[in-house]
Amino acid sequence: MPTAGNPSGPRVSLHLLGGFRLLHDDVPVVVPRGLQRVIALIGLQPSATRSHLAGLLWPETSEERALSSLRTALWRLRQDPCCPLLTGGDTVRLGGTVQLDVDELVEAAARVRDGEVPHAASATGRHDLLPGWYDDWVLLERERLRQLRLHMLEELAGNHLAAGRHGEALEAALEAMAAEPLRETPHRLVVRIHLAEGNAFEAVHSFYVYRDLLLRELRLEPSAAMCALLADTLAPIRHATRREPPTRRTDRTGPPGAPTPQRGPTAPTSPGPR
Repeated sequence: MPTAGNPSGPRVSLHLLGGFRLLHDDVPVVVPRGLQRVIALIGLQPSATRSHLAGLLWPETSEERALSSLRTALWRLRQDPCCPLLTGGDTVRLGGTVQLDVDELVEAAARVRDGEVPHAASATGRHDLLPGWYDDWVLLERERLRQLRLHMLEELAGNHLAAGRHGEALEAALEAMAAEPLRETPHRLVVRIHLAEGNAFEAVHSFYVYRDLLLRELRLEPSAAMCALLADTLAPIRHATRREPPTRRTDRTGPPGAPTPQRGPTAPTSPGPR
């Protein structure tokens, strides 16, 4: 069977977002967990040397022993005709025909930065990197990709908004909001999109939903930048609430601006002594 490095071989895809999956012509390949770690790390760090790979995979052992473990793992992988790796000199990388889903997210983010609108960009990278894996190198890469996707979605929403594509802008902003509900930037985008459409109620509603969430979870208020978005929208309402009908000074019992108390029925007066 042709290997991953042979252009005439099968279609090979490596999925790390949402969990480890290695597919050959859409058929899953069973890979032991220990070898999954080797393949995943090589996919994420294609230019790393063998010493660097060994140190990340076996950080608690000596360099010599870690390199020995790596050599053993690579030998085991090469015994399988479906091996997706290519070795050369001091480096190991994925075969040239292997499709990596992480690369799709990175490429989509780069295209958005260039002002393009990749097809289905909002759905790209929706799942976390290797959930349930807690190696240090996984945690770092997971956070990097999470932030990359959040910024991609926010930039995509901003590009759509600037072009007047409000529906697409809202879709991208809501995707970012779902990925990180407490992050203010996507909520701010949602408010801006509703204001651009002329939907003042939706804008105010979205603001207060986020404000309640932030107060409940972190005991924080939205930033001044977010509050400023609604300053013009809420100004007429605030101005109207400041107006009060003229009343007699004698009817007031509280500080200026307090509501005028309502007078209740007068209690009957008991007769005094005769």
